Amino acid sequence: MKAVRIHEHGGVDKLRYEEAENPRISSPNEVIVKLRAASVNHIDIWVRLGATGIAIPMPHILGGDGAGVIFEVGGEVSNVRPGDAVCLYLFSGCGQCEFCLSHRDFMCVYVRALGERLDGTYAEYVRLPAENCFPIPAGMSFAEAAAFPLVFVTVWRMLITNARLKPGETILIIGIGGGVAGAALQVAKKIGANVIVTSGSDEKLELAKKYGAAHTINHREKDFAQEVRALTGNRGVDVVLDCVAGEVWQKSLAALARGGRLVTCGATAGGSPETDLTPIFTKHLQIFGSTLGSRDEFRHLLSFMAVAEIKPIIDQVFPLSEAAAAQRRIEEAKQFGKIVLQISD
Repeated sequence: MKAVRIHEHGGVDKLRYEEAENPRISSPNEVIVKLRAASVNHIDIWVRLGATGIAIPMPHILGGDGAGVIFEVGGEVSNVRPGDAVCLYLFSGCGQCEFCLSHRDFMCVYVRALGERLDGTYAEYVRLPAENCFPIPAGMSFAEAAAFPLVFVTVWRMLITNARLKPGETILIIGIGGGVAGAALQVAKKIGANVIVTSGSDEKLELAKKYGAAHTINHREKDFAQEVRALTGNRGVDVVLDCVAGEVWQKSLAALARGGRLVTCGATAGGSPETDLTPIFTKHLQIFGSTLGSRDEFRHLLSFMAVAEIKPIIDQVFPLSEAAAAQRRIEEAKQFGKIVLQISD
């Protein structure tokens, strides 16, 4: 099969589009999926760079998100059949720890994810547990079905499970443009929340308005915490989604109303921001750290997306052979929404 692999860590020049051995079922509970599309996530870039701290065997196939058709099933598989169109939940745990036994295997210390410890979706075929295959929501293309799982289940856990965002509340999303921020805008808007977004790009802010942002702030030109105060009558927002951290972290906290909640799943501008603890306890703030989400949350997300008729925002589609150009677009922060790799017709 054709696949994009790395043989060593480094820049985009380390991505090789080449022949690789087809995966084979090794357990009666596994399936082989013939992939039609995959999407590119920041984690793919970190794995390529060797920045995750996870030792992986080389050569290695990148990619966690994908969608396609069931090609082969193990002897004990009953939830899918060959020919079924599926999207993928990409995490599996050890099956024995307290988190796995309580259906939270995404929190397992030994969690295995496609594209990280396991060969991933930048390929024509992928092997994974059958329980990680779910029907594609009605009306979605393979490209759309490949674009939403990782970012949307992450957003679902942050906004719904942890922050408990409600209709009529106001949320501030820092750095609109990436997959998580775009998904958060869509989910928050469908819930009935008021959405304020920031970006350093006026072009991205204009696009955010088209997807329902009530207010936009160019954080390169204005202090967004002060702007939020002005927009909310000095009250602040109920929820901040900040996956940037660094020098903006303190401003994110300052933008919160009393009793406000901050959720984060990353720190692209630096993971050691200065933090004044005083407003956290005097304003009764809550901070939720989160990555990923459970299979149950993924099921709830699928139901919500079907009813709300949400589809992920797709920025651009590249052929699998141009995975390097796709990753470069993300590294240069040019995208608004998800980058997708088309694998086969």
